Amino acid sequence: MTNITLNDRASEVVARIIADRHALRVDVKNAESGARVIDLGIDSPGGLEAGIRLSEACMSGLGRVELSTAVGALGGGPAVVVRTDHPVAACMASQYAGWQIALDDYFAMGSGPIRAAAGTEELFESIGFREKPTAVVGILETSKRPNVAVVEYIAERCGVEPQNVTLLIAPTASQAGTVQIVARIVETALHKMHEQGFDLSRVESGWGSAPLPAVAANDMEGIGRTNDAILYGGRAVLWVRGDDDSLEEFGPRIPSCASADFGRPFLEIFEAYDRDFYKIDPHLFSPALVTLCNLDTGRTFHFGQLHPDVLQHSLSE
Repeated sequence: MTNITLNDRASEVVARIIADRHALRVDVKNAESGARVIDLGIDSPGGLEAGIRLSEACMSGLGRVELSTAVGALGGGPAVVVRTDHPVAACMASQYAGWQIALDDYFAMGSGPIRAAAGTEELFESIGFREKPTAVVGILETSKRPNVAVVEYIAERCGVEPQNVTLLIAPTASQAGTVQIVARIVETALHKMHEQGFDLSRVESGWGSAPLPAVAANDMEGIGRTNDAILYGGRAVLWVRGDDDSLEEFGPRIPSCASADFGRPFLEIFEAYDRDFYKIDPHLFSPALVTLCNLDTGRTFHFGQLHPDVLQHSLSE
């Protein structure tokens, strides 16, 4: 990578979204706060292509997202396919929804390179990528437009003026929102590996695929469907370097089946923990099947397996 910041790269994706806003069915407005807000699914219809562009902005333009066809036991429907040659920057420093933005009655899950500008998450202590850009790009998973107070809070945390903030917003229960959440297949694998103590600098490239569920009737059902798509139908392939012994040691801990909460649709698990995400075993959040390809030794390791029965039960409700 060059010295171009993650926010600069995301701004290039945003520029293309704005240029194609009519075809993408999205709305671009300068809010009262001075921030530029791009609505991809709240008051604007958005769509599949809007979801692809949203996902790529979320990865700071360092990953590619496409729609394909689910194969094997998951066959017959659409699937989200993701690839990146900059997995830590694209997925961990950008895409990971690590910033919970809660201010008065407003709540949103914040992702994108805006997190690298805020730089307050403990994650950045180990992965680096903190930056001080002059303008920032953030993705908010929310059903409400950010008000002046929210934008000012974000701008202050990022060290920029409100007019230099661009926010792309979409609810879970929208086409664009559904695509961008399912596009986190590689990110969830990397985050799980990081939590297990794996050195992410060893990961050179990543590829992932997961079924794209139908848009849910509300955000809560959307959270269930999109999580299940990854937990039970997601597959990640990571190209890594280093010794084989550590891969054989870490591998079984990576897929979602390593969690004691594995085996039920996500909403059932969520309800069992009184709708408190933080009570759920954090080891649950990862793809069903993970493959590690060692670039140094030529060996390949497979961990976990797809679980179409649980996924079909979830998506049929």
